[in-house]
Amino acid sequence: MESPSTSSPLPESAPPRDVIHVFWHEGMLDHDTGSGVFDTGFDPGFLEVLDKHPENADRVRNMVSILRKGPLAPFISWHSGRLAHHSELHSFHTPEYIEELVQANVAGHKELCVGTFMNPGSWGAALLAAGTTLSAMKHILDGNANLTYALVRPPGHHAQPSRADGYCFLNNAGLAVQLALDSGCRKIAVIDIDVHYGNGTAEGFYHSGNVLTISLHMNHASWGPSHPQDGSIHELGEGSGFGYNLNIPLPNGTGDEGYGYAMTELVVPAIQKFEPNLIVLVVGQDSSAFDPNGRQCLTMAGYRKIGEVVRMLSERHSRGRILIVQEGGYHVTYSAYCLHATLEGVLGVQTPLLSDPIAYYPEDKAFSFKVVDAIKQYWKECIPFLK
Repeated sequence: MESPSTSSPLPESAPPRDVIHVFWHEGMLDHDTGSGVFDTGFDPGFLEVLDKHPENADRVRNMVSILRKGPLAPFISWHSGRLAHHSELHSFHTPEYIEELVQANVAGHKELCVGTFMNPGSWGAALLAAGTTLSAMKHILDGNANLTYALVRPPGHHAQPSRADGYCFLNNAGLAVQLALDSGCRKIAVIDIDVHYGNGTAEGFYHSGNVLTISLHMNHASWGPSHPQDGSIHELGEGSGFGYNLNIPLPNGTGDEGYGYAMTELVVPAIQKFEPNLIVLVVGQDSSAFDPNGRQCLTMAGYRKIGEVVRMLSERHSRGRILIVQEGGYHVTYSAYCLHATLEGVLGVQTPLLSDPIAYYPEDKAFSFKVVDAIKQYWKECIPFLK
């Protein structure tokens, strides 16, 4: 399929069925991740032009802009985010780890792990990301809305209870899930479509049978001391949480059809069996075909379909309640388009409101389908609640 020559709005689409309540605070732009060779912060001295760190403010500026100025704008309700209180952070993170972050902020600059930098402004932005996500969750819990979106940075799903990882300081989604549990939600499902394993969220609920964590990610394995989890199908949870951490490591190059097949054959049956009271959709546009930090081939059409499936599941099982939490997505322009497409799907837009400006690479779906089939068989044999 050829890419359309423009990305102008498309006409004559049925209006969305709902509105999305977006929680945002511009103070999150103050997190300055610097520049260097990709995400290293390293300047070798012989390059005239260095990369901006991939997790930079521009990517999120465009996400805000497309929602304020694009065709979904009439269906967005904006809410101001807030700082999280330190006491709120202890519901997911250890006091020792929070103190480590506080001291890193006092120092003014610290690389907490590879590519993850605490600079002046970073701690305030992290507190805003956590507090904003908690506010978005509370908006649902208080009965004020069914669909909320925490448009936040720095991201959070790699942050474990006691350590930073992968550009993440505080686990925004994990904190929101714990708030819902503490507020009386019995069962919560987390569907993470960022290209990297949501290891921090998985770690936080690894022993819980009340939280089903499902992560669709490229098969990248562990990447060092900050990320010891490998994201394999064998990381299933422990104790009462056994079987409630479901990993879907997809082969590099998986695109719209492969992700769609994984949603249909793996995610949908698991959610139907689990029957959650609330769904948290953790979104990262780094699964797109053009992202510098991933090796998958999703396009706007694939993201839109994922949004549609999650909306369908929420209407069947959680009274339509979905909290969406922003994670990765590092192509400064295309990530915004893919976000827009995801939200179109969640809102039930019948035909696309924006055309895809750069289309996609051809997808070889055969291998990804085989991988999904193999995971499905493994789950049937090993997962008690799916038998």
